[in-house]
Amino acid sequence: MGTAAESTASAATGAARRAGQPMRQVRRLRLVGASGAVPRARDFTRRALQDWGWLPAATADQRAAAEDVLLVVSELVTNACLHADGPEELRVGANAKVLRLEIVDPGSGSPSPRTPHRAGRPGGHGMFIVQRLCLDWGVVRNSEGSGKTVWAELAAPH
Repeated sequence: MGTAAESTASAATGAARRAGQPMRQVRRLRLVGASGAVPRARDFTRRALQDWGWLPAATADQRAAAEDVLLVVSELVTNACLHADGPEELRVGANAKVLRLEIVDPGSGSPSPRTPHRAGRPGGHGMFIVQRLCLDWGVVRNSEGSGKTVWAELAAPH
């Protein structure tokens, strides 16, 4: 069983290419075999948001934006735990306009919001929440075999 390892990378991921802006800052958290993947991912993301000036938030809107990021991280990592044999890595990238979250997992399924969405019923809300809070999200299949990366982009706070 491995342990989570944190690293900071300056290389851009594929994020925000539509806007012509690569990620200026990227952080990676290895999660293979890690216990407590969801709180570990949230804490890691919270530290990145603090280092990048998103936290502590100066306004209610900035606080809400940071809370949305932490909620989306929780939902994506939980989804990987429940449906894809656990997450392998979390990547968090940021530029001036967008924050991008990527969860790498070994699963072959494709996450999607349950339709129709049934508010008030337990379970099945994760991808609905991601869809509602994010500018965009998607899945990229691993070209070298099984596995995928589920990504989500949120607007940077103003």
